[in-house]
Amino acid sequence: MAPKKHGYTIGVDVGTGSVRAALMTLQGDFIKGAVKEIGTWRPRGFPDFYQQSSTDVWQAVCNAVRDITYTIDVKMVKGIGFDGTCSLVVLDKKSNPLSVSPNGEPDQNIILWMDHRAVGETELINKLHHAVLQTLGGKMSPEMATPKLMWLKRQMFVKCWTQAGHFFELPDFLTWRATGAFSRSSCTMTCAWTYQIDANEKKGWNIDFFRQLGLEDLAENNWEKIGSEILAPGEPCGKGLTKQAASEMGLLEGIPVATSTIDGNAGAIGMICVKEKIDAASLSLDSVLCLVSGTSNCHLFSTDRAVYVHGLWGPFYNAVVPGMYVNEGGQSASGSLLDFIIETHEAYPEIRAKLTSVTNLLFSNIYDYLNNLVDKIAQKRQIPVDELTQNIHVWPDFHGNRSPEADPSLRGMVCGLNMSSSEEDLAILYLATLQSLAYGTRHIVETLQAAGHKKLRQIIICGGMRKNNLFVQTHANVLSMPVLRPRREDSVLLGSGMLGARAAGVYDNLRDAMESMAGTAFITEPYIKSNYHDRKYKVFLKMLQHQKGV
Repeated sequence: MAPKKHGYTIGVDVGTGSVRAALMTLQGDFIKGAVKEIGTWRPRGFPDFYQQSSTDVWQAVCNAVRDITYTIDVKMVKGIGFDGTCSLVVLDKKSNPLSVSPNGEPDQNIILWMDHRAVGETELINKLHHAVLQTLGGKMSPEMATPKLMWLKRQMFVKCWTQAGHFFELPDFLTWRATGAFSRSSCTMTCAWTYQIDANEKKGWNIDFFRQLGLEDLAENNWEKIGSEILAPGEPCGKGLTKQAASEMGLLEGIPVATSTIDGNAGAIGMICVKEKIDAASLSLDSVLCLVSGTSNCHLFSTDRAVYVHGLWGPFYNAVVPGMYVNEGGQSASGSLLDFIIETHEAYPEIRAKLTSVTNLLFSNIYDYLNNLVDKIAQKRQIPVDELTQNIHVWPDFHGNRSPEADPSLRGMVCGLNMSSSEEDLAILYLATLQSLAYGTRHIVETLQAAGHKKLRQIIICGGMRKNNLFVQTHANVLSMPVLRPRREDSVLLGSGMLGARAAGVYDNLRDAMESMAGTAFITEPYIKSNYHDRKYKVFLKMLQHQKGV
């Protein structure tokens, strides 16, 4: 359906380390973008704690939006959409930031998604085997809101819990800060907060679950602290931008603000309806894996019916495609794991010096350098690139396993190291790590399909890792299916922009916006024909058994 108006929509993505904003047309074409860094603090003496500041985040949001709009007529901005990480924001009873830090640092009122302080609380929750956990693959993750809330009540009762007025998922904090409306998103509340909703519109919080956790006080005043008005992504929030928020952003008061989504879900919204030339007509949305890959990996699978999968989150209704369920898998470390492997290797300083040299004109980053080196090594040895890793194997869960084992206690493993630490050794270890991430994706896919999900036929990828050609090709080879990369540069921002366009009434519903704005894609086909990756994948699964002590 063609847009009813000319103008712009704005997408804002709050990621782990930065805020990104994009101005785009109502057809999905990007006009201008901006990036603003945000801080993360790790309190002394608490290695698994990661904290941020909502004041810092909101200031970065406003600065980014100002950067993309100061040269245009802001009357042409029709709507704005937000997405953010699964992080817990805490405000006091006057709606000011309330510290979540055991050391009491002011303004550090966000527990970041990757914070694992609540592992003990998570174990207690999982021992209940409550029916609520059925939509979480049978296990709660310490990266979700409920164990973090439980931790705050148990560990910071006086300093935080009794002083708290509101608990937000970060995307819902953004819409509250923009509009003053306390509504929450069905995406954030079902995916990370145990709110129950199904295709028959049966919905609500499970008071029995909260009572068993000692969190029944959250039900006071109709669940005021965690939300009672739940809206679908893209639905308008409140009365649009408040006067204060509009002034801070350099926009007009009253511009429609969309109900938000989690960042990974925004990526799926932005790309699942992408069009490509090969076999597009016969592909249904439930045969597609949406892979949002950056610091971590998020795997999203849409389906017309509820499919319950041990170790995967979901099914969640109305969390990506309107009227469909979604299951979600994930890997807590992807790009961050690759950075760790590279930067802790003895060869890294020498390579870094080469890349920062004024004579370097070939490689813009270390990934390009290593990808090129891998090709050279394969040519020298006269074997396919994939087979360089015959003697080295990696288990990638250095930050625990989110899916499908749902075990945050698992740790990484490298098997096959030798006494050499050359650039070539780093390149092959890097390739083995790429492959291990793809094997992790394959493990998630096979678990999903064994539970009854439709056979997958292609992958669509977005996020920072989509720029890494070897990462993309490796996934195609390991999973034996084509990988699509949307031609639009940033599917996450596009997804948020789609939400803004829908909230403004440019499209009759979110599905229309998704189909009209997604654009087309580049296709990467699998090329390795041997059973090499089948053999390596068996080793991968044996490493899992070793990790579990079986």
